[in-house]
Amino acid sequence: MEYIKMNNGKNCPVIGIGTFLIAPADAEVSVREALKMGYECIDTANAYVNERAVGRGMKASGVDRSKVFLSTKIWASEYENNNAVDETLERLGVDYVDLLYIHQPAGNWLAGYRQLEKAYKEGKAKAIGICNFEGKYFEELKRSWEIVPQFIQVEAHPYFTQEELRKSLAEYGICLMSWYPLGHGDKSLLEEPIFKKLGEKYGKSSAQVILRWHTQMGFAVIPGSKNVEHIKDNLNILDFKLTDEEMAEIAKLNKNVRYYNRTDEALASFAAWQPTYEK
Repeated sequence: MEYIKMNNGKNCPVIGIGTFLIAPADAEVSVREALKMGYECIDTANAYVNERAVGRGMKASGVDRSKVFLSTKIWASEYENNNAVDETLERLGVDYVDLLYIHQPAGNWLAGYRQLEKAYKEGKAKAIGICNFEGKYFEELKRSWEIVPQFIQVEAHPYFTQEELRKSLAEYGICLMSWYPLGHGDKSLLEEPIFKKLGEKYGKSSAQVILRWHTQMGFAVIPGSKNVEHIKDNLNILDFKLTDEEMAEIAKLNKNVRYYNRTDEALASFAAWQPTYEK
């Protein structure tokens, strides 16, 4: 495994398994098998309604809790719930998480961030982060934080490299974790000639080349899957390294175009939606 050093001195694995849009039964299996094959990072969220399943998968893997970097996210409807962190830990079946995010810049997100800071001080979160806080939201948060976040989780891939955001992150040593790392499965990205060419050179698939690009950009990456073979392939990216010239060629693909665009209306609905948690 390779690691990213966070601004609090702790390490985060460069690749983990994500559980977005994975039903509880499948998430339990994916987490169990991923940890058994050598993954060290698991990412989930209140909103994915599979935290209990993730906890079960962790236990079933037989891997010691101290060897797992577990990240989750507090949902917008929970920001003013003073028990949100403890309830999250209860669902996961753990005493702490390694990284705790607030999920959206929606609702009373400052109250949510204050919960993260409190959890960090109490040792219930070993690191804290923000999801989707770009542009004006990041600027607003900077004026309010007491503790600088260790991570931001945002959309990032070769078509959208977050170039402007990364300049702001560098000032504070905030790390980036990518979602939609493969362009939401966009065939046009996966079939770019440069990835086919490099795949042939290194004996890898286009997806593996793209995931390796993420790690060499300094990003942590969390591709999700319920297919055990895909999970295995996604981890098998650390035995080769793209050259500086190859990274420069990939950089030419940047279009500064994202797949998912949020609106103020969407953020309002995020604030109101209440997950129905697995019992």
